[in-house]
Amino acid sequence: MVKVVGVVVAIVGLVFSKWVYGFEFEENGSWVHGLDDLNITELSFSDSYGVSAASRPMMVGLTLIHGAAAKGAVCLDGTLPGYHLHRGYGSGANSWLIQLEGGGWCNSIRTCVYRKKTRRGSSIYMEKQIPFTGILSNNPEENPDFFNWNRVKLRYCDGASFTGDSQNQAAQLNFRGQRIWSAAIEDLMSKGMRYANQALLSGCSAGGLAAILHCDEFRGFFPRNTKVKCLSDAGLFLDSIDVSGGRTLRNLFSGVVNLQGVQRNLPSFCLNRLDPTSCFFPQNVISNIKTPLFLLNAAYDSWQVQASLAPPSADPHGYWNECKKNHAQCSPSQIQFLQGFRNQMLNAIKGFSMSKQNGLFINSCFAHCQTERQDTWFADNSPIIKNKGIALAVGDWYFDRSGIKAIDCPYPCDKTCHNLVFR
Repeated sequence: MVKVVGVVVAIVGLVFSKWVYGFEFEENGSWVHGLDDLNITELSFSDSYGVSAASRPMMVGLTLIHGAAAKGAVCLDGTLPGYHLHRGYGSGANSWLIQLEGGGWCNSIRTCVYRKKTRRGSSIYMEKQIPFTGILSNNPEENPDFFNWNRVKLRYCDGASFTGDSQNQAAQLNFRGQRIWSAAIEDLMSKGMRYANQALLSGCSAGGLAAILHCDEFRGFFPRNTKVKCLSDAGLFLDSIDVSGGRTLRNLFSGVVNLQGVQRNLPSFCLNRLDPTSCFFPQNVISNIKTPLFLLNAAYDSWQVQASLAPPSADPHGYWNECKKNHAQCSPSQIQFLQGFRNQMLNAIKGFSMSKQNGLFINSCFAHCQTERQDTWFADNSPIIKNKGIALAVGDWYFDRSGIKAIDCPYPCDKTCHNLVFR
């Protein structure tokens, strides 16, 4: 078991999709999955999207960006990048939602070479169609505020949250995330996004980090009178100390930043005072972003617990194994450690939350990515804070219906969570 999970830290995003999309629902409101499957790196998108058996989500085809290669905007293996677009209509015809796909990072030649043989590094392996659920759904009963917008899922195939710009010719690796981002926006602009009167840049996990890092740049593509905001789902990765006293995630991020030439695309206001790796951490960036930004995050982010706080490298004797699989198995001292992580998250957002234009939804769940799953985004039993669910909170904030600064009480107070539980 330890050997299997140990892969997580090195090739974080390659196992990530199994966690988000491959859960079964149990009566107690938890999502169950087998840890034995963590070494299965690629899976069908449709395995589980938090939709009921009776629901048939709309399938949307893949569009390759044919002008991208001339700009050097290619996936890790040199293939064309792509996105899935479903056109808006009616009142949403000139509104655009861009969802940046997540899926971790690669931080070494070895892990990037592995990654380029998967859908996280090559469009050859990408699904030709994916379901649009949650914030991407076209059903007003599933997505009340954005169902008739132009909705785009930009596929992730660079391994550095759409920020790298370098290459390694010996290993035939292209680190062109920044160029992919620019080429995709340019292509979408030519397809009508330039006329947008409303735009929202969102993303989940590594895509949530990308939404933060590209937020002000996204704002700059539009005229001043266009309403532009950004939403980061599960992108608040913390520069935390792991259970052994080390810094697992900082070491991973350092490899990503140095290998992929990320530094030149990080915010200058951060680089003026901190090192590049620190500027890849959202906590050092969010307070200085000028564009309105909404942070949606689980206070006990299940990915960070698994791969950053208590990875096998920091827990060689497996003391945390049962706790990581199921929070109900955590000892009092482990819960205390996780409460410290929550406190660090709340401290990280203090300055950010002082701005009236920003929004927050920090729920006390063991979860990761809550906008794309139908059950967590908008359903009868979706997670709530003070009687308001995620979709309505995001909508109220985007459309200025009300200010949203929702922070849950600490675990175990929230009974509405859809917690991730690993068998």
